[in-house]
Amino acid sequence: MFIVDSTGLAIFFCVLTMLGWGSWANTQKLAGKDKWPFPLYYWDYAFGVFALGIVMMATLGTTGSSGMGSFANLSQAAAGPVRQAFLSGVLFNVSNILLVVAIDAAGMSVAFPVGVGLALVIGTVASYAQSPKGNGGLLFTGVGLVICAMLLSAVAYSRLPQPGNRSWIRGVIFAVIAGCMMGFFYPVLSESMSPGFGAGTILPGYLTPYTALPLFGAGLLGSNLLVNTIFMRTGGVTYADYLRGGFRLHSLGFLGGLIWMLALSLNVIASGQAGPAVSYALGQGATLIAAIWGVFIWKEFRDAPRGTGKFVAAMFVAYAGGLTLIGMATQ
Repeated sequence: MFIVDSTGLAIFFCVLTMLGWGSWANTQKLAGKDKWPFPLYYWDYAFGVFALGIVMMATLGTTGSSGMGSFANLSQAAAGPVRQAFLSGVLFNVSNILLVVAIDAAGMSVAFPVGVGLALVIGTVASYAQSPKGNGGLLFTGVGLVICAMLLSAVAYSRLPQPGNRSWIRGVIFAVIAGCMMGFFYPVLSESMSPGFGAGTILPGYLTPYTALPLFGAGLLGSNLLVNTIFMRTGGVTYADYLRGGFRLHSLGFLGGLIWMLALSLNVIASGQAGPAVSYALGQGATLIAAIWGVFIWKEFRDAPRGTGKFVAAMFVAYAGGLTLIGMATQ
């Protein structure tokens, strides 16, 4: 299997994770939520996630002489790690959908920093407790700055004209649940993989990243049969609506899933060298990339009142400082 054998390459992969996790949602923007509601888009996204997991297993998972090939690893995997990898996909899927519900109920400025902020803190702390690799002081100071940046983003978004009929309390409750579940998906996924896989060491019964990834995708896709069906009914759309979608709409969702899963794959592979906590925290800098898309490409703040720019500028400074410290934590 292919392994990352240098810190520089691991950091590069984490930066690519940031770009992927911060950019995949542009495919949903391109589809247009009025034309193609999120529950319909999300089916193609789930198929894309699962498909990329299979591709990674069959390609990089069988490349090179280090470690153990994907198929040999799967044949000796114990039930516990298999369940953990599958469960991590379920946790992420449910949390991702709940976060969308929270944003719809309370707005981006409330739900996103609550949900993603909680996920960042929980995921980083749990991953570091699981594998305390990296400089903890730099890591958690960087995480603190990233959380400050999220709060500044919330302030900036709150100054935009807001649609009526927001259920703030309901949105916060969903955001908290989503954040807690999202925070645990990465540590659960990491726990399914063999300690020392970054050096090619695969302990009996444990998974390699390339075996864990398709199981994660299976958990996401399998749970979607229940969770997204409920989400579709709530949103007033049907499977007939999904089947009426054209090639462009379906391909955008599938592409979004490919991008997100490629980012997760690179992040998990890098974690063997950088450590799970650093990899996850640096990957969650995706919120910076999403903010760049929102500010400079989608012009989300064009109707904001005077004075909003200072909050946006401070947000970018806090993100830059936090991500720099998280990157330095690998040294």
